[in-house]
Amino acid sequence: MYPLIEHKLQRPPWNKGKLVGQKPPLKPQEIWTIRIHLELQGKARDLALFNLAIDSKLRGCDLVKLKVSDIAHGRAVQARARVIQQKTMRPVQFEITDQTRVAVERWIARAELGPGDHLFPSRIKTRPHISTRQYARVVDSWIADVGLDPAIYGTHSMRRTKASLIYRRTKNLRAVQLLLGHTKLDYVPRRTMSRRAVHHRCERCAAGHSRRCHRLLRNTRSLSSGRYLPGFPLGGVVISRARCFDSRLASR
Repeated sequence: MYPLIEHKLQRPPWNKGKLVGQKPPLKPQEIWTIRIHLELQGKARDLALFNLAIDSKLRGCDLVKLKVSDIAHGRAVQARARVIQQKTMRPVQFEITDQTRVAVERWIARAELGPGDHLFPSRIKTRPHISTRQYARVVDSWIADVGLDPAIYGTHSMRRTKASLIYRRTKNLRAVQLLLGHTKLDYVPRRTMSRRAVHHRCERCAAGHSRRCHRLLRNTRSLSSGRYLPGFPLGGVVISRARCFDSRLASR
């Protein structure tokens, strides 16, 4: 009998040395730096992809699947488009700025794309469009070329950039929710809405603390377990453990 030898596969954790969680949005100065860098290098596809990612605020899976007919009539890009989201299966509208339309029209003319073609086709013949993984690698190259850390930013930074800028100017949470196409109106993206705004809303509720305020607090804190934090001050009133449990059941 041979002795049993246990072979243990020592695989490193997938998140070892990586920053997990929500990616921060880009700042206006960083947006212009990347845009000018792509223009100087003459990358028509990357410039159109970057501008459209900022304006559309779409997820990566929806952005790579865009067709020419979704945003353009022939080769003329529209000022507003409407796309069905893959995650929620609901339509979302977005506006396309002038500089984005110019960049996309140049890319369509350069690649000689038709109305039924994908806007960002893949070089692999078996794939009709670029994959989300390839899109992520392209975003990492943009971030690295301008001297930023690719581990901090990602594809979701493109989606959250314009939404964060709109919220900073308008302080309108409802508008941000509609622009991002969220199905749940009580969802608050992390770092898009400041914690002060949540406290300001809850102060109006006084000691009552409506269910919506509890959900806003939960999502702003970004607790993975979906639980509230007992003892956390909400509008000047400390929430007890029993009230946290009741609010957690009511929000489900």
